[in-house]
This record gives sequence, structure tokens and C-alpha cells, in this order.
Amino acid sequence: MRRYFILGILAAVPLLVAAQDSATVENVRVLTLKECMRYALEHSADIVLKDADISDDRIARRDAILSAFTPSVSAQSNLSSSFGRAIDPETNTYLSTTSLNNSYGVSAGIYLFNGFKAVNNLKIAKTAQLMGLDEKRQEEDRICLAVMEAYANVLYYMELSEILSDEVETSEESLHLAKRQEQLGQKSYADVVQMEADLADRKYQYINAENSLNDAYMTLKDIMFWPVDDTLTIAAVSGNIKNQAAAPVSGGGGAEVSEIIETAGEFVPEVSIARANVETARLGLRTAKWQLMPSLSINGGWSTSYYTYPGQKGYTAAPFWSQFSNNGGEYVQLALSIPIYNGLARHSEISKRKNQLKRSEAEYDRTLRTLESEVRRAVQDRDGAMAAYVQAERRAEVQEEAFRLNGKKLEQGLISTIEYKAASDEYLKSRTEKMNALLKYYIKKSVVDYYRGIPYLEQEL
Repeated sequence: MRRYFILGILAAVPLLVAAQDSATVENVRVLTLKECMRYALEHSADIVLKDADISDDRIARRDAILSAFTPSVSAQSNLSSSFGRAIDPETNTYLSTTSLNNSYGVSAGIYLFNGFKAVNNLKIAKTAQLMGLDEKRQEEDRICLAVMEAYANVLYYMELSEILSDEVETSEESLHLAKRQEQLGQKSYADVVQMEADLADRKYQYINAENSLNDAYMTLKDIMFWPVDDTLTIAAVSGNIKNQAAAPVSGGGGAEVSEIIETAGEFVPEVSIARANVETARLGLRTAKWQLMPSLSINGGWSTSYYTYPGQKGYTAAPFWSQFSNNGGEYVQLALSIPIYNGLARHSEISKRKNQLKRSEAEYDRTLRTLESEVRRAVQDRDGAMAAYVQAERRAEVQEEAFRLNGKKLEQGLISTIEYKAASDEYLKSRTEKMNALLKYYIKKSVVDYYRGIPYLEQEL
């Protein structure tokens, strides 16, 4: 009875393992391109650094607001004990005795006018905060495009591996048929050897494709910050990508390019950052010029003190709260500061600010020219990739038909194995080039849509 029980358990183990493997396969999550992008943005260390910079910019703006519209307030207290000769705070004469002095004070001050420095600093802080948001968006766009390119590489090698796997299977069937025909005298030994060489070549290509696929997966994981030891499974080429490739695309005429350039000038973060740098430099120059003007500030405060002579015989100090009230005093001060000469430091600062403005304006012009060139190149690449894909698709259809006919000729002994191998290679090449052309066109089209003002995450993928 015990032996039958153990045998039953051993028989059930394969079923349990198979069920577990099936459940594991069902639980594998297949990620789309958008999901890969979102994962990369959520886990990217570069985005975390940009968020920290934005937080610093937000704090700097808050400090600029408080500095411009609120006074600085401080409080102080002092406790001192003197031995020997000291100044009597009541008679302002020297005494030779031990004394104890305790003082308190509160003061506040604010600039009424300081060359609009506080206001300009507030504007600069606001511009810096907006610039930080643009820099974060720029980093997000860079990550999304990198994910898209890595994703496309994985898809390409997935397709190549699948094609080569089919080719290996086809070569094995052809070799089996050739051996049968050799036995029947329809094929020579040289033909069989050639078929075996073709099979070995196909297996070699398949192994290389698998290695390239693994390397492409590693690159995609690295960009996404995906755990290296975890399995990453992505979706195959979606119908949307094929539909977009099949849809007609208007030629990159001058009107379309001009429209895209105008839209990109308002949307692309690089242009916004360059424009913000010009505004920051202009505000810095304005601040430096105003520092030649006088500054006006107002200050006020209140102070009191308590003193006693513990070493003087027969002396009784007034109570603490009595002195605290009687010794109190207030003051209000209006200060006007006129800059006259400080080693030409202010004039030097103005000259530096002018140079900074010139550099930022030149950088802004260069950014616009670079953007225009990139848009024109992107539209040209998109149209060229579309034409290449149409031709690759047509070529793949023709090569497929040619390969099918050559397969029948090989079975009938009308062509040699070398001719069949050449036809097979051309068919394989046409299929891989069609896939490559499709993915390349999709990336080029996505870049053009991005310049149109559509973020990568909002595009139809």
C-alpha cells in the first residue's frame, strides 16, 4: 500500500510542475512600448535628480518672494559678568566691583529700494523653476526616444530569430528529403553534403540572432532600469505600427516643414531652455545696472537690560521686571546708501552681464538653427524611410513567391541546392529588411510627430 502511495505521488509531480509552469506563463506580463516608457520614467535615476533640482528651484523662488516682500527679523540676548573695573550702566563711570549685565533686543529691517534687485531675483527664480521643468521634460523625451529605439531593436531581433528558426526547420526538412532522394538515386551525395552545410549555416545564423536578441534585451533593461535578473517580455509588432506604415504620408513640402518648425519652436524643451537663459541674462544685466543707484532701507528695534552688582556691599538692585520695563527703548532708522567707488566692481559686473547676454542670445540663435535643420532632416528621413518600406514590402512579396517556386523546382530536381540556397538567402534577407524598414520608418515618423507637438507617450503606438 505504501509503495502504491509513493508511486502515485511520483506520478503526480510532473502534473504539478506542468501546472505551475502553465500558471507562471499565464502570469508573465507582456509590456507594450508605452508601458516600457512609463516604467523607465518612473524608475530613472536621471528623473529623480531632475525632481530634486526642481525642488531646489521651488525653494529658491520661495526665498526670493520672502526676501522681496517681508522684512528680516532677528532677536538677541546677552548675559555678561565683569570682575574688577567696569562701566556702570547707570552713571556711565568706572567701578571697581563685580557686575552682572543681562540685555535683550529685537530688530527688523527691509529694503525700500535696492535697484529692483529683489524683484529681479524673483523673476530669475521663477524663470529658473520653469527652466527646471523644461529640463525634466527634455530628459523624459530623451528617455522615451531611447526606449523606443531599444524596443525596436528587440523587435527586430525577435523577428529575425523567428525567421531563422523557421529557416532551420525548413532546412532540416529539406535535408531529410534530400537523404530520401539520395537513397532513391534522385540526389547525389554532394547535394546532401551541401544541404547539411546549409543547415549548419542556418543554425549558426540563428545562434547569432539569439545572442543579439539577448544583448538587445540587456540594453532595453538598462535604459528602463529594469532588474537585470528579472525576465522582461515585450509585445510583438502591433497592428497600429503596421497601419501607420500603410497609411499615406504627405510629402515633406515647404509648407509642412515651416509649420512643423514653428510648432517645434514653441514645444521643444531645448528652445524653451535657451529662451529662458536669454531672459535670465537680461534680468541679470538689468540688476547689475541698477546697483549703481542708491539703496534705501528702514530698520527698527527695541531693547532693554537688567544689571546688578552682587559684589558691592549695601547695594540692592531693582527687581528684574522693573528694570526690564524701565530700561526699555525703541529706535527707527532710515538709511540711504550711495555707491561712490568700490574698485570698479559694479562696472565690471555690468560688463560681464553684457557678455553673458550676448552668449545666451547667440546660443538661442544656434538652437533655433539646429532645430530647423533637425526638423528638415527628420521629415526627409521619414519620407525616405516610408519609400524604403514600401519597396521592401514589395520586394519581400516577390522573394516569397520566388522562394516558393524554387522549393518546388528543388523537389523536382530542376535546380541545384546552391541555387536553392541563393533563393533562400534572398528571401531571408528580404524579410529581415522589411522588418527593419518598418521599425525605422516608425521611429522616424514618431520623431516628426514629436516636433509637431505630440509627446512620445501621447502618440499612437
